[in-house]
Amino acid sequence: MKSKRIVVTGGPGTGKTVLISSLENNGYHCFHEVIRTMTLDALGDVSLEDQLVNPIDFVKDAKSFNDELINARLKHFENGNNINKEHVFYDRGLPDVIAYMNYFGQSPEPRYADLCSKNRYDEVLILPPWKEIYVQDNERMENFEQACGIHAQLENTYIQLGYKPVEVPFGTIENRLQFVIDHINGASE
Repeated sequence: MKSKRIVVTGGPGTGKTVLISSLENNGYHCFHEVIRTMTLDALGDVSLEDQLVNPIDFVKDAKSFNDELINARLKHFENGNNINKEHVFYDRGLPDVIAYMNYFGQSPEPRYADLCSKNRYDEVLILPPWKEIYVQDNERMENFEQACGIHAQLENTYIQLGYKPVEVPFGTIENRLQFVIDHINGASE
Protein backbone atom coordinates (compact mmCIF):
# COMPACT_ATOMS: atom_id res chain seq x y z
CA MET A 1 0.00 0.00 0.00
CA LYS A 2 1.29 3.47 -0.89
CA SER A 3 0.63 5.80 2.02
CA LYS A 4 -0.79 9.27 1.52
CA ARG A 5 1.87 11.68 2.81
CA ILE A 6 0.51 14.63 4.76
CA VAL A 7 2.72 17.41 6.04
CA VAL A 8 1.56 19.53 8.97
CA THR A 9 3.18 22.96 8.90
CA GLY A 10 2.75 26.53 10.11
CA GLY A 11 4.69 29.13 12.00
CA PRO A 12 6.10 28.50 15.46
CA GLY A 13 3.63 27.96 18.29
CA THR A 14 0.54 27.14 16.23
CA GLY A 15 -0.18 23.76 17.81
CA LYS A 16 1.51 21.46 15.27
CA THR A 17 3.24 19.26 17.82
CA VAL A 18 0.08 18.81 19.89
CA LEU A 19 -1.88 17.94 16.74
CA ILE A 20 0.79 15.45 15.62
CA SER A 21 0.80 13.83 19.07
CA SER A 22 -2.99 13.62 19.01
CA LEU A 23 -2.93 12.01 15.56
CA GLU A 24 -0.33 9.52 16.79
CA ASN A 25 -2.42 8.73 19.88
CA ASN A 26 -5.29 7.95 17.51
CA GLY A 27 -3.29 5.35 15.59
CA TYR A 28 -1.79 7.41 12.77
CA HIS A 29 1.89 7.10 11.93
CA CYS A 30 3.66 10.42 12.52
CA PHE A 31 7.19 11.61 11.96
CA HIS A 32 8.16 14.14 14.61
CA GLU A 33 9.92 17.46 14.11
CA VAL A 34 13.72 17.26 14.29
CA ILE A 35 14.51 20.95 14.80
CA ARG A 36 13.98 21.07 18.59
CA THR A 37 16.86 18.70 19.30
CA MET A 38 19.02 20.50 16.76
CA THR A 39 18.16 23.85 18.36
CA LEU A 40 19.14 22.63 21.83
CA ASP A 41 22.42 21.33 20.41
CA ALA A 42 23.07 24.66 18.64
CA LEU A 43 22.31 26.65 21.80
CA GLY A 44 25.19 24.92 23.54
CA ASP A 45 27.63 26.56 21.12
CA VAL A 46 26.31 30.12 21.39
CA SER A 47 26.63 32.74 24.12
CA LEU A 48 23.38 34.26 25.40
CA GLU A 49 24.08 37.67 23.84
CA ASP A 50 24.60 36.03 20.43
CA GLN A 51 21.29 34.16 20.41
CA LEU A 52 18.97 35.88 18.02
CA VAL A 53 15.61 34.51 16.94
CA ASN A 54 16.09 31.12 15.37
CA PRO A 55 18.97 28.64 15.14
CA ILE A 56 19.13 29.26 11.40
CA ASP A 57 20.03 32.82 12.33
CA PHE A 58 22.67 32.16 15.01
CA VAL A 59 24.46 28.88 14.34
CA LYS A 60 28.14 29.13 13.46
CA ASP A 61 27.70 27.26 10.18
CA ALA A 62 24.22 27.88 8.75
CA LYS A 63 24.94 25.82 5.63
CA SER A 64 25.82 22.71 7.67
CA PHE A 65 22.85 23.26 9.98
CA ASN A 66 20.43 23.55 7.05
CA ASP A 67 22.02 20.58 5.27
CA GLU A 68 21.57 18.49 8.41
CA LEU A 69 17.98 19.67 8.78
CA ILE A 70 16.91 19.00 5.19
CA ASN A 71 18.70 15.63 5.23
CA ALA A 72 16.83 14.65 8.42
CA ARG A 73 13.51 15.62 6.83
CA LEU A 74 14.46 13.76 3.66
CA LYS A 75 15.20 10.66 5.75
CA HIS A 76 11.72 10.94 7.31
CA PHE A 77 10.23 11.24 3.83
CA GLU A 78 12.13 8.18 2.60
CA ASN A 79 11.24 6.21 5.74
CA GLY A 80 7.61 6.88 4.88
CA ASN A 81 8.05 4.35 2.06
CA ASN A 82 8.30 1.62 4.71
CA ILE A 83 5.09 2.49 6.55
CA ASN A 84 2.10 0.29 5.79
CA LYS A 85 -0.61 2.78 6.76
CA GLU A 86 -3.16 4.66 4.67
CA HIS A 87 -1.91 8.04 5.93
CA VAL A 88 1.51 9.17 7.14
CA PHE A 89 1.92 12.55 8.83
CA TYR A 90 5.05 14.71 8.96
CA ASP A 91 5.61 17.48 11.52
CA ARG A 92 7.08 19.94 8.99
CA GLY A 93 8.32 19.07 5.54
CA LEU A 94 11.24 19.65 3.23
CA PRO A 95 9.90 23.03 1.97
CA ASP A 96 9.93 24.40 5.52
CA VAL A 97 13.74 24.59 5.32
CA ILE A 98 13.53 26.84 2.26
CA ALA A 99 10.83 29.00 3.85
CA TYR A 100 12.81 29.56 7.05
CA MET A 101 15.98 30.33 5.13
CA ASN A 102 14.13 32.86 2.98
CA TYR A 103 12.56 34.45 6.06
CA PHE A 104 15.99 34.85 7.67
CA GLY A 105 17.58 36.23 4.50
CA GLN A 106 19.66 33.18 3.64
CA SER A 107 20.01 31.70 0.18
CA PRO A 108 18.79 28.10 0.01
CA GLU A 109 21.01 25.66 -1.83
CA PRO A 110 19.61 24.96 -5.33
CA ARG A 111 19.48 21.25 -4.45
CA TYR A 112 16.89 22.03 -1.75
CA ALA A 113 14.29 23.03 -4.36
CA ASP A 114 15.27 19.95 -6.36
CA LEU A 115 14.71 17.74 -3.30
CA CYS A 116 11.32 19.39 -2.76
CA SER A 117 10.25 18.78 -6.36
CA LYS A 118 11.40 15.13 -6.34
CA ASN A 119 9.93 14.30 -2.92
CA ARG A 120 6.35 15.56 -2.91
CA TYR A 121 3.74 15.33 -0.21
CA ASP A 122 0.17 14.47 -1.13
CA GLU A 123 -1.35 17.08 1.15
CA VAL A 124 -0.28 20.14 3.13
CA LEU A 125 -2.14 21.15 6.27
CA ILE A 126 -1.18 24.56 7.64
CA LEU A 127 -1.95 25.85 11.11
CA PRO A 128 -2.35 29.64 11.27
CA PRO A 129 -0.78 31.91 13.89
CA TRP A 130 -2.88 31.89 17.05
CA LYS A 131 -1.93 34.57 19.56
CA GLU A 132 -3.96 33.06 22.40
CA ILE A 133 -1.86 29.89 22.49
CA TYR A 134 1.50 31.35 21.46
CA VAL A 135 4.31 30.79 23.98
CA GLN A 136 8.03 31.43 23.60
CA ASP A 137 10.40 28.90 25.17
CA ASN A 138 14.03 27.72 25.00
CA GLU A 139 13.61 26.34 21.48
CA ARG A 140 10.94 28.76 20.20
CA MET A 141 12.62 32.15 20.40
CA GLU A 142 10.54 34.08 17.88
CA ASN A 143 8.02 36.66 19.08
CA PHE A 144 4.44 36.47 17.80
CA GLU A 145 4.98 39.00 15.00
CA GLN A 146 7.97 37.01 13.73
CA ALA A 147 5.89 33.82 13.96
CA CYS A 148 3.29 35.50 11.70
CA GLY A 149 6.00 36.43 9.19
CA ILE A 150 7.35 32.88 9.19
CA HIS A 151 3.83 31.55 8.66
CA ALA A 152 3.38 33.81 5.62
CA GLN A 153 6.72 32.65 4.22
CA LEU A 154 5.80 28.99 4.76
CA GLU A 155 2.46 29.41 3.02
CA ASN A 156 4.06 31.27 0.09
CA THR A 157 6.83 28.67 -0.26
CA TYR A 158 4.39 25.76 -0.40
CA ILE A 159 2.22 27.63 -2.92
CA GLN A 160 5.27 28.44 -5.07
CA LEU A 161 6.11 24.72 -5.05
CA GLY A 162 2.66 23.89 -6.42
CA TYR A 163 0.83 22.93 -3.23
CA LYS A 164 -2.57 24.16 -2.08
CA PRO A 165 -2.25 24.30 1.71
CA VAL A 166 -5.44 23.57 3.64
CA GLU A 167 -5.82 25.72 6.75
CA VAL A 168 -6.66 23.88 9.96
CA PRO A 169 -9.07 26.18 11.85
CA PHE A 170 -8.65 27.35 15.43
CA GLY A 171 -10.34 25.21 18.05
CA THR A 172 -9.76 22.67 20.74
CA ILE A 173 -7.33 19.91 19.96
CA GLU A 174 -10.31 17.58 19.65
CA ASN A 175 -11.89 19.92 17.06
CA ARG A 176 -8.65 20.25 15.12
CA LEU A 177 -8.08 16.50 15.20
CA GLN A 178 -11.62 15.89 13.93
CA PHE A 179 -11.13 18.46 11.16
CA VAL A 180 -7.99 16.65 10.00
CA ILE A 181 -9.63 13.22 10.18
CA ASP A 182 -12.68 14.47 8.29
CA HIS A 183 -10.47 16.17 5.72
CA ILE A 184 -8.28 13.16 4.98
CA ASN A 185 -11.36 10.97 4.73
CA GLY A 186 -12.98 13.36 2.25
CA ALA A 187 -15.74 14.71 4.50
CA SER A 188 -14.57 18.33 4.22
CA GLU A 189 -14.41 18.44 0.40
